[in-house]
Amino acid sequence: MCSTSGWPCSLRKPGPNSTPSRTATVPSADSPAPCSDSSSLSRWPPPWFSPPPSWVLGGACSAGTRFPTIAAPPPFDDPSDDDLVAAARSGDRQALDRLLRRHHDKIWSICRRMAGNDADAADATQEALIAIATRLDRFDGRARFTTWLHRVATNACLDELRRRGRRPVPVEEVLPRSEADPSDAGLADRLDIDTALAELPDDFRIAVVLRDLCDLDYAAIAEALDLPPGTVRSRIARGRAALADRLGNPETPDERQNQ
Repeated sequence: MCSTSGWPCSLRKPGPNSTPSRTATVPSADSPAPCSDSSSLSRWPPPWFSPPPSWVLGGACSAGTRFPTIAAPPPFDDPSDDDLVAAARSGDRQALDRLLRRHHDKIWSICRRMAGNDADAADATQEALIAIATRLDRFDGRARFTTWLHRVATNACLDELRRRGRRPVPVEEVLPRSEADPSDAGLADRLDIDTALAELPDDFRIAVVLRDLCDLDYAAIAEALDLPPGTVRSRIARGRAALADRLGNPETPDERQNQ
């Protein structure tokens, strides 16, 4: 006879004097049900039971299914930039969308530091994304895709600043220091650096951003800006010196890093 605990007979916990069975007996289709207490079945499932999430089940379970199948996880797919570029050139719009999404944050970061304010950076980022999408066939693959992308972002930002005829706006005008938590030394340092960067001449600021923010080597920067490597080194050194002077630190990154 079934108990009234709310558990079906097949799932009822054994009593203290019961002997657990080593072999489970699966009833056949013709054998009578082991429990016929309708009051017990009416209370199944118990209140604590919750069904597994849909992604665990391989499909809809029929009434006679005891053990649902577990769907295999999707295969790991992380194509390289070159694979996405090739697919996008072949007309795969999803590949193009994925490529732009992958590098959006980096493009924004470059434009934000070069422009010195959010408004111009947003416009430059949009122009850079459009340029990448429409000029992807110009990428010849001789350099890394990210190097070409940095060049496109740099040109888009410079074009935007020239078109608007603006000098970069200091960060203090975008985010006044009074709005920042004075206890956040890291934020204060970033604001100081951004403000000092915005005060640098364009040539120095762009070279410093590409070296110290984008972590490009001198050869890649020279290729991105279409400049001789010696000119790039000179601009980075002079830009770093001017930046250190504005930050009140006479020791430049070159001296600290022995570059």
